[in-house]
Amino acid sequence: MPTITTTDGTEIFYKDWGSGQPIVFSHGWPLSADDWDAQLLFFLHHGYRVIAHDRRGHGRSAQVGTGNDIDHWVADLAALTGQLDLHDAVHIGHSTGGAEVARYVGRHQDRVAKAVLVSSPTPSMVRTEENPAGQPREWFDAVQGGVLGNRSEFFRAVAEGPFYGYNRPGATPSEAVVANWWRQGMAGSAQAHYETVLSWLQDYTDDLRGITVPVLVMHGDDDQIVPFGSSAPRAVDVLKHGSLKTYEGYPHGMLTTHADVLNADLLAFIRQ
Repeated sequence: MPTITTTDGTEIFYKDWGSGQPIVFSHGWPLSADDWDAQLLFFLHHGYRVIAHDRRGHGRSAQVGTGNDIDHWVADLAALTGQLDLHDAVHIGHSTGGAEVARYVGRHQDRVAKAVLVSSPTPSMVRTEENPAGQPREWFDAVQGGVLGNRSEFFRAVAEGPFYGYNRPGATPSEAVVANWWRQGMAGSAQAHYETVLSWLQDYTDDLRGITVPVLVMHGDDDQIVPFGSSAPRAVDVLKHGSLKTYEGYPHGMLTTHADVLNADLLAFIRQ
């Protein structure tokens, strides 16, 4: 398997297909690079080089006991883009991967052409007086409690319910989609999944404020994980060159449930 080794000795798995302008994908919790397969194949067939890695503690990357935090993830991504010598890249992050992309781009813009934040927790998703649309603190505690308890059962409940909006009236759940989500999650480290929640409590306003490249913010207004009002419009208010694409009724996992729509919109933004 293709891997790089970071400065602290962590092996990071990645996929690297095709040629042309590079598009780099950062996945959400508790998934892996496999969650991007619909996008990787789409852009590969449109003439792009596509790269997606498993975050440390996730998928096929090393399940290390340290560094399961946003700054190490960004350093790992920088190590990957450096070793592959990527320039003029488009970085796309989903959910937790959106926070990773925001901080990476803010620190390494010399290598970046554009960025996309999909269902991203940026700038913040914790409920406060300034951010009343955010998730309450007990919601984050419940996620960590689910990981500490029967993680397998908890992951099934997340995938069968709020992640893809399958708990909404009239929704038609896909057992294959749920099973694939569960498969990716269970391949990762329980410790990494538990500690990732701490990254959701951070504020990424300064990261967004420092970005000067064009950024597309894509968010479903029925996102039950990262509430729309807590992130998307607030992110665009902070970004210097940000634009917002809102998807009525779409869930947090809309890259899977509505891949055809989002892929076309991503392609249009990249080609602008």
